[in-house]
Amino acid sequence: MTDLSLVSRFRVEGMDCASCAAKVDTAVRRIPGVAEVSVSISTETMTVTHAPGADLKALVRQVGGLGYPTTPVADRASSAPAAEEGAAPWWAAPKARLTILCAAALGLAMMVGWSIPAVETPALLLALAVGLVPIARRAVSAALAGTPFSIETLMTVAAVGAVFIGAAEEAAVVVVLFLVGELLEGVAAARARASIRSLAALVPAVARVERNGGLEEVPATSLPVGAVVLVRPGDRIPADGTVLTGESAVDEAPVTGESLPKRKAAGDPVFAGTVNGDGALRLRVTASAEDNTIARVVRLVEEAQERKAPTERLIDRFARVYTPAVIAVAALVAVAPPLVAGGDWSEWTYKALALLLIGCPCALVISTPAAVAAGLAAGARRGLLVKGGAVLEQVGGLTAVALDKTGTLTEGRPRVTDVLPAAADERAVLSYAAALGAESAHPLARAILAEAQARKAPLPPSFGSTALPGKGVEGKVGGVPVFLGSAAAAGERAPLDDAQAAAVAALAADGKSVSVLVAGGKVAGLIALRDEPRADARAGLDALKAAGVTPVMLTGDNRTTADAVAATLGIEARAELLPEDKQRIVREMQASGHRVGKVGDGINDAPALAAADVGIAMGGGTDVALETADAAILHGRVLDVARLVRLSRSVMANIRQNVAIALGLKAVFLVTTLLGVTGLWPAILADTGATVLVTANAMRLLAWRGAL
Repeated sequence: MTDLSLVSRFRVEGMDCASCAAKVDTAVRRIPGVAEVSVSISTETMTVTHAPGADLKALVRQVGGLGYPTTPVADRASSAPAAEEGAAPWWAAPKARLTILCAAALGLAMMVGWSIPAVETPALLLALAVGLVPIARRAVSAALAGTPFSIETLMTVAAVGAVFIGAAEEAAVVVVLFLVGELLEGVAAARARASIRSLAALVPAVARVERNGGLEEVPATSLPVGAVVLVRPGDRIPADGTVLTGESAVDEAPVTGESLPKRKAAGDPVFAGTVNGDGALRLRVTASAEDNTIARVVRLVEEAQERKAPTERLIDRFARVYTPAVIAVAALVAVAPPLVAGGDWSEWTYKALALLLIGCPCALVISTPAAVAAGLAAGARRGLLVKGGAVLEQVGGLTAVALDKTGTLTEGRPRVTDVLPAAADERAVLSYAAALGAESAHPLARAILAEAQARKAPLPPSFGSTALPGKGVEGKVGGVPVFLGSAAAAGERAPLDDAQAAAVAALAADGKSVSVLVAGGKVAGLIALRDEPRADARAGLDALKAAGVTPVMLTGDNRTTADAVAATLGIEARAELLPEDKQRIVREMQASGHRVGKVGDGINDAPALAAADVGIAMGGGTDVALETADAAILHGRVLDVARLVRLSRSVMANIRQNVAIALGLKAVFLVTTLLGVTGLWPAILADTGATVLVTANAMRLLAWRGAL
């Protein structure tokens, strides 16, 4: 690369997997003058470093010939994914139109063949041509561009071979199934790209900035570093910043995963996309829109997806050797004996045709997807969703799993764990506290109210309830002045004795949030709350350990709470982590030799989910977590993580059996055909028989029940 090198950017449509990117990369590097190529699947873009004289029009034609429409873009901004408002539905895409047309042609050909048997074969050949001609054209383009044995080549050879031995109907069906698979892959990739763009929606469109002694609404993307903005209660914070004045509880769950709102006062940092609570805040912006927390999360997700090395399709790997080998052996069998030893041309041509049939990869093509489809169906019925066979294969090989705390290992909401009475009994303590916060939407107030209702504690009327930022809430319940809040604030109204202070300290050491109730000028009691572990969390973690998988907790929660929950579950904890910290730890685990799964349910988990070998979203998680992850556990059970590992290992064992069946039968009939013991019809039975056996074996997975 010289100082005169130029950089050009292109939008490349239709790339759905790593093999697509590899074909594009190989094709572009063959263009004279191209020095470097970088292809991004998640953003559908390509960056090319080239000499001034490189023929970029030829580059566009070359990539377009592979089936990926390519257009140059002017700058980096325009190469980012568009919002796609009003984008065409999936069924209107070129791949969808071809799939629908091919399937319709096959259905019509079958009906014509059933009503007029004499024209069945020509009708099937015409239906086959509808789908096979575009595939064959792409196979030729790929071969000319440096990828001679692509999956398109495999499909073309398989279909032509099937026609050659009279199985036109089978060839047409295989082509339709191939097109359907490509279509589904494209839809999934498009949804994943849309999920990345949706992260930006967390940042509000406008911000209220202080200018010339007043407030002015401006686009949040235009906020410069140093600007002062006002954030009202209930608004999303428009930028990373530092609090100048005001005090409020801020919900940081979108960024850190913190289970409870965090109090913010002058000097405290805040993050873009988090939600302001009960007080107005004045902030000084500390990062531009391009560098705020949400923007960094977007970049981390995209980078992690590009670095991830997903398992190549088994069929594509095998085709690199299998397809040319079969064609070469069949050709050799047809011509070598007659030319070298004077063999009968008719006899050896017949054997060559039989070898082509034996070599037809139909049984091999179905062996893996049949097992995967059955495994995916069995898992889906039990709330285990996996995005494709490559992911299902990887899950079984995991050696470590990093799990989020809030909403994953725990229920995701606080609940009352302890009620310690003092000047009043437990029911009275709950009654006063629930009545005081009956109209509040604060998670702690909701938890206390739920506990009071569960214990059938009375709910007397309250009057004049007022929130005291940073302290608690006060009012009158049944004519009695009542305060519920922090121990420090309660101590200003009624000093805690030594036993009460020790109880507060002990509860806090267990990671619990402690509220002190003061009624009529006396300490009435203590209420402790915590986000508790799921009922099956310990059993799920023990099942992972039994399967040889090491679990670890990664959480944005505070150290005390994390350690307390981890001790209960018997797991290592890493606490007070930001999204980039979680991603860094996942990469460190990978560098130490682990194959890592990441389990989480929030936006804050998205970078780590994307960076892990397998990302698993828990039920009830955010759309971003579900779309970024490779798999999802819909019922939110920790035990289901271990069940997913067991499912993967069962599927992989089934695939190995299927491959052995398919290749074993082919090997036997290969030898017997060359020896002249079997001919064309036994060869047909070898292929169809193997397909039947492989399918039947795969269907056994439908009976999988997920027992551990």
